[in-house]
Amino acid sequence: MTAIRIGNGFDVHRFSDDRGRRLVLGGVCFDGEVGLDGHSDADVVAHAVAEALLGAAGLDDLGSHFPDTDERWHGADSLALLAEVVRLVHDEGWDPVNVDCSVIAERPKLAPRRAEMQSRLSDVVGAPVTVKGRRAEGIGGLGRCEGIACLASALVSSRIVFVDGVGT
Repeated sequence: MTAIRIGNGFDVHRFSDDRGRRLVLGGVCFDGEVGLDGHSDADVVAHAVAEALLGAAGLDDLGSHFPDTDERWHGADSLALLAEVVRLVHDEGWDPVNVDCSVIAERPKLAPRRAEMQSRLSDVVGAPVTVKGRRAEGIGGLGRCEGIACLASALVSSRIVFVDGVGT
């Protein structure tokens, strides 16, 4: 029997006051949209995926691996951070099986770019990543277009096979 684990990830960023900041979601740049505020490129989708994978592998959280107090991560490409998370997960003996994401945003519309986001994330994770867009229907800060949030769930399987409770 192969061991499996599930992890959940969440990230949220407010829109930036810097009109020159790019909006990046799932590794895809949305031209003409205001970017999100954050130490890295503030890609909430990549961050939530990374959090879910780290949780599934029992590897603490994104901030412990890439603290916002460390200038090395200032403006970092979140897909590069995600690739490092995937390496950490692999090093612990886990393989991603799939990741599912729900992005909560009033704007931009994700459907026209969803396939591209899924492809980029799946390429980095090495397993299928699905992305769904959800609206907050005008409720709270997300509904007032103050930012974007993402929830993600990841399934990982162990490369260790268990027979009668013993890993081989």
